[in-house]
Amino acid sequence: MDKLKLSAIPDDKPVKLTVELPAAVHRDLVAYAEVLGGETGRAVEPAKLVAPMLARFMSTDRAFLRMRREKRATR
Repeated sequence: MDKLKLSAIPDDKPVKLTVELPAAVHRDLVAYAEVLGGETGRAVEPAKLVAPMLARFMSTDRAFLRMRREKRATR
């Protein structure tokens, strides 16, 4: 039997998390959303910033990326 080029379709379904933020972090998040909204001309909901911020943080954390590569190499 031939092997398909696609193996598994990644799960794109969003996962809902409930987190508690320190008040100072929430104020900063709201302020960031206001600044971003001012630059783009569109209102930005602060909660919508969390996922892209986390993704950006993880994609630029060299230690995390190195450990992730090492873990994949051992599989």
